[in-house]
Amino acid sequence: MPSRRDILKTGAVASAAGLMVGEAGLAQAQSLPVPAGVGHSLVETMQPKAWTRAQRPSPAISIDVHTHWAPLPYLKAKADLGQPDFLDPVNADLGRRIAWMDGHGMQTQLLTLGGFRPWVWVTPEQGALISRVSNDAAIEAHQAHPTRFIAGIELNASDPVGALAELNRVAGKPGLVCVHLPTALAGKDFLYDDAFQPVLARINDLGLPIILHPLDGEANWFLGKRLADAASGATASANPMANRFPGLTNSVGNSMEIAVCIAKLISSGTLDRYPNIMYIATCGGGAIPLIGGRMENRSGGNGKLTQPVYKYFRRFYFDSLVYWPENLRYLADVVGVDRIVLGTDNMYGPGERQMTDEPNSVIDQVNFSAGDRDLILRGNAKRLFKL
Repeated sequence: MPSRRDILKTGAVASAAGLMVGEAGLAQAQSLPVPAGVGHSLVETMQPKAWTRAQRPSPAISIDVHTHWAPLPYLKAKADLGQPDFLDPVNADLGRRIAWMDGHGMQTQLLTLGGFRPWVWVTPEQGALISRVSNDAAIEAHQAHPTRFIAGIELNASDPVGALAELNRVAGKPGLVCVHLPTALAGKDFLYDDAFQPVLARINDLGLPIILHPLDGEANWFLGKRLADAASGATASANPMANRFPGLTNSVGNSMEIAVCIAKLISSGTLDRYPNIMYIATCGGGAIPLIGGRMENRSGGNGKLTQPVYKYFRRFYFDSLVYWPENLRYLADVVGVDRIVLGTDNMYGPGERQMTDEPNSVIDQVNFSAGDRDLILRGNAKRLFKL
């Protein structure tokens, strides 16, 4: 029987041998060619704020499907109800907008109200007034500048009866090419309530697309205050504008909100029930392109779906507002370049400071073919809105 000294000696020799093999193996690995991609990753090569790089010079051709406005009758109606909007009235100066568009390669904007739409706090009567004056202002904007402005129909989502009445009032009016709806109302999934189905059925009959955009304000924050805490970067001393979007409520929260809305449209069977409705997902669809596979693997829809989850992605157009060129390339690889449309989230305030000052920049940096670039800038939107 070997002694304890022999066992220890043998173990020491084995350890030394293993160390030598390990060092030799490491040396061999270091001499191998570097795998493709290593040393060339996004985090190693990305330039800060890629979306601010100058875009290619271009005549005014693009169509922006994600841009906000606040027409003066809308601002007045909110102010009269004691809830004034924070946007400056200059936001509604269409001549000023057109001058900016001409200088940035943009032909047409789809006008929609901003994230602080009042649907979570208005009465049915108040909501009917606000949606009516907003839609009438949009019709006037289109009639004054028919090639420059189109609009989404604004409906008070908290009042299905009133929403249906307003939809019927303006259906077919010039310039109103889609319906603008929130993703949820203070966390409530109104889209799937029985009471709202007549509205969706009518939209389906009209063949109008729906553009989905989250609501802002504390009542609508995704995950409540969890994204508005100190760990999320929120600070009580921030300026009033920052406190409207504290912490991660807008950046991460809205990306999760739109993804959940898309997932529920799929899993609820709503897409199958209303086959004539196409949807525009703002924020590039948020997280949905990344999590669709997991949703399919975990039987999203509990067996109710008629086709794989990824096939339902073809019912959506995704705006280009992802800020990183690599993310836009990934989105195109997942959903197809024929399902991506230009979106900026621009609101046109004093000093012409925009969310996106170079609207085509990220698209240009992906180096799409000329045909694919044209589809994203205008071709897909023209087809979707029948322009």
